[in-house]
Amino acid sequence: MRLALLIGVLLAGLSSAANARDYPWCVLGGHAGPPGECMYETREQCLAAASGRWTSYCDINPRVKFQQQAPQPARPATRPRSDR
Repeated sequence: MRLALLIGVLLAGLSSAANARDYPWCVLGGHAGPPGECMYETREQCLAAASGRWTSYCDINPRVKFQQQAPQPARPATRPRSDR
């Protein structure tokens, strides 16, 4: 019994780690809560999920929208050439 429980917990942890990503579309408002339901790959999927829910709407995932761009590597400073 303990072994089966342990295997179940390990498999659940692996599947949640594999699904840990930021989907681009969220259902927001209504009963979705503050972070929203951000589990939709396309806008059409999001709209279908929001359909029929009171005051729910679809928008781009805030984590994706405000994701910081990777910093660009600094260029070495160049000095102006002096023509003598």
